[in-house]
Amino acid sequence: MKILLIDTNHQILQEGLQKLGCICDEDYTSSKEKIEEKIANYEGVVIRSRFNIDAQFLNCAKNLKFIARVGAGLESIDVEKAKKKGIHLISAPEGNRNAVGEHTLGMLLSLFNNLKKADLEIRNGKWLREANRGVELEGKTVGIIGYGNMGKAFAKKLKGFDVEVICYDIKDNVGDENCKQVSLKELQEKTTVLSLHTPFNKLSHNMVNTLFIHKFKNPFYLINTARGSAVVTNDLVEALKNKKILGACLDVLEYEKLSFENLFENDSLPVAFDYLIQAENVLLSPHIAGWTVESKVKLAQTIVNKIEEIYFSENKIASKPEIKRVTGIGGLFFKTENPAKLKEWYKTHLGFNTNEWGCTFWWKDNNGNPASTQWSPFKNDTTYFSPSKKEFMFNYRVHNLTELLGKLKEEGVTIVGEMEEFDYGKFGWILDPDGNKIELWEPIDTAFL
Repeated sequence: MKILLIDTNHQILQEGLQKLGCICDEDYTSSKEKIEEKIANYEGVVIRSRFNIDAQFLNCAKNLKFIARVGAGLESIDVEKAKKKGIHLISAPEGNRNAVGEHTLGMLLSLFNNLKKADLEIRNGKWLREANRGVELEGKTVGIIGYGNMGKAFAKKLKGFDVEVICYDIKDNVGDENCKQVSLKELQEKTTVLSLHTPFNKLSHNMVNTLFIHKFKNPFYLINTARGSAVVTNDLVEALKNKKILGACLDVLEYEKLSFENLFENDSLPVAFDYLIQAENVLLSPHIAGWTVESKVKLAQTIVNKIEEIYFSENKIASKPEIKRVTGIGGLFFKTENPAKLKEWYKTHLGFNTNEWGCTFWWKDNNGNPASTQWSPFKNDTTYFSPSKKEFMFNYRVHNLTELLGKLKEEGVTIVGEMEEFDYGKFGWILDPDGNKIELWEPIDTAFL
């Protein structure tokens, strides 16, 4: 398979593709027109955000099988045209979701505690303690719009801060143990910190405008680490001036170029942007929320893994006489009125070694490797068991979740949501004939050691 690399990335991407037997050519400088002249020679393209892959480009790509974007979204690609041509689209939100979650939390804590302002003042010889009295996150309600990879990563980081975390998403049943899914109206009634994690699309474009802002019951703080086009800057500035928005953390701006590398081509700044850079209650960063040393590696490896899974795993799967299914019980989850009180009872009377998740029981598999089973009580109002109405949910350990979910789908089993991947394994969900939600886990037990 011949692949053209249009943007620079971590070296493990090219090395990984070459190990799969791919022929990789690099072209990081030619114009879009020049690349269109030769793109018919390639079956794959790997890009970040150098230019738009539009209908004209796709018409030239006669033999293209896939486009891989080393990033979270596909906004620089004509998705509909690509799908009509049967071109597989690959992105890597799993690669930088942790980076985004950490950056979002970091910006919020920095804004709440006046860290930028105080640092600059001290450097100029000012020691102003009362003027920099901070605000605590504890007790606040954090509302997340867009509960996919990035939103879930941020919610996970908020555990331990004693905040209520709620989310709104156009998809049903995306809430989990870290966040309760609510209607947009409820989110606007309760939120004191709003964090955007929406992809670039028609629904999110100019979403945060004057009308949207005034539907919030209380003044709130705004965080945007998603796409700049989601916020109308003029309306944001007006809301900052009238204190409907108390402060803003902006990693992205509507003025950004497609490549995210620059803002303006001249020295003429929009009036609204000039206000933002002067405001003490606004924190700015140059689209770097997912831009860490670690995420550069993870993004590249995610792309390699997905290309391998799609195009190079067929022979390995075919050589297996029968796929492995459930290998053991991974966990027992159930609802209770007071999880903390129940965990304390089990700890006191039955000797459970409990933590915030419940209790982990260790054992060894047939190969002598450490393995675990989780016992976890959830609050009665959890949505994690949805759409099941039952008071419990089983987690079963599996050998290869991706392979098993594909097989189950072929067999007509109801799949709930999409597979998710964490440091401690991959997770997927299905329903049995009685409507019980079942969690399937491909574990990485060593992550808990």
